[in-house]
Amino acid sequence: MRTFPPYRAQVVAEIPVTTRAEREEALAEAGYNAFNLPASKISIDLLTDSGTGAVSTTQEAAAAGADRSYAGSASFYRFRDALTDLTGYPHILPVHQGRAAERVLFSSVLEPGRISVSNTHFDTTRANVELLGAEALDLPCAEFGDLDSLEPFKGNIDLDALERVLTSGRVGQVLLTITNNGGGGQPVSMANLAAAAKLARAHGVPVFLDAARFAENAWLVIQREEGYRDKTPREVAQEAFSLVDGSVASLKKDGISPMGAFIGLTDPEIAQRCETNLIATEGFRTYGGLGAHDLDRVAKGVQEVLDPHYLAARADEAARLAQLAGDGGVDIVQPPGIHALYLNAGRLLPHLPAARFPGHALACELYLEGGIRCVELGSLYLGTLDEHNELVTPAPFELVRMALPRRVYTQGHYDYVAEILGDIAKNPERVPGYRIIDAPKILRHFNLRMAPAR
Repeated sequence: MRTFPPYRAQVVAEIPVTTRAEREEALAEAGYNAFNLPASKISIDLLTDSGTGAVSTTQEAAAAGADRSYAGSASFYRFRDALTDLTGYPHILPVHQGRAAERVLFSSVLEPGRISVSNTHFDTTRANVELLGAEALDLPCAEFGDLDSLEPFKGNIDLDALERVLTSGRVGQVLLTITNNGGGGQPVSMANLAAAAKLARAHGVPVFLDAARFAENAWLVIQREEGYRDKTPREVAQEAFSLVDGSVASLKKDGISPMGAFIGLTDPEIAQRCETNLIATEGFRTYGGLGAHDLDRVAKGVQEVLDPHYLAARADEAARLAQLAGDGGVDIVQPPGIHALYLNAGRLLPHLPAARFPGHALACELYLEGGIRCVELGSLYLGTLDEHNELVTPAPFELVRMALPRRVYTQGHYDYVAEILGDIAKNPERVPGYRIIDAPKILRHFNLRMAPAR
């Protein structure tokens, strides 16, 4: 069945159009780091799907009627009720964004020497674990190791490895990211989620979801997992939340809000610890650092994102771009997910060794050629460096993530992206590698500076 986006543009924003010379100057000034580029120099921004979605007229109408009371505002109760209905959790705390929610929750269940186990921790998630003196351990399933495989649930956690590490007695939490952003945007099956939760509970370890893309995971479960074809996205999402002890989620993704997150919990003691931390560091328990207008935007957004017509159109949008990229000679992590496509830069640029960061090189070339901003998920992000910022241990894969903002770009924009990719693939040997000039020890990809290595 043909799909189309079930919305239309009512307000538009101008897209900057720049010349190659302007982009070369801007990238050099930014230290060849896309995070340092001003948005005024970006034409198609695929850096992230976090907080970049287009809000609806319904969300904006709700925001206009927000209640700014410090404590117990009507906006909070609308937020709480929407998330309670979705998750079933008796304890709901608003937080201003996902990494703050992680910090509050993790500091309530982890301590130095403990282990946080995940299918894959993302960058700020890992940092929040390590800043507590705990260890972040990734146990992705074996199927993810084959980037070309069409296995439907390559975001799963390795259950055998999970069971082994649980016997150590050091695990403080199991965190399952749906979809698995650091693992190529791949979904987690309900069977895997249920099995992981059962294993953890047998060892007295709490299980949480990083549920930033709960709706997209639900849609892929409906498409790919036996027994779910006749379920609605809301029903699948509700089942996922019910299988675990709680969740954190940046609602800047599947909440389709510029700002917002939540912590949802079943355990009253953990909830009390989180609430105390929240009040001390983020804001009172009924706003958690969020503006009232964002509480109301989220309350509507978590309903709108579960529309099956919207999810079908968004999935088709990603699949079409994946097909166009492949037709142009650029392989992606298969099968395509929804929130992002992950380009196989290592395969496209075999002339560049890992120490010259082929993922970063491809991301730079996309900007220079077409004003397209995206981000590397390869050895620059995941590799280990020595004291001279030389690569010691490369990442297993050299990828580039092109994140797709919700309800923002048209097919014409993505056709343009595919055309630029195809142009690069015609002569990939001309793409130079890069070397690190300066880099911090933690979260280096946000602040490092680089230069071409010619």
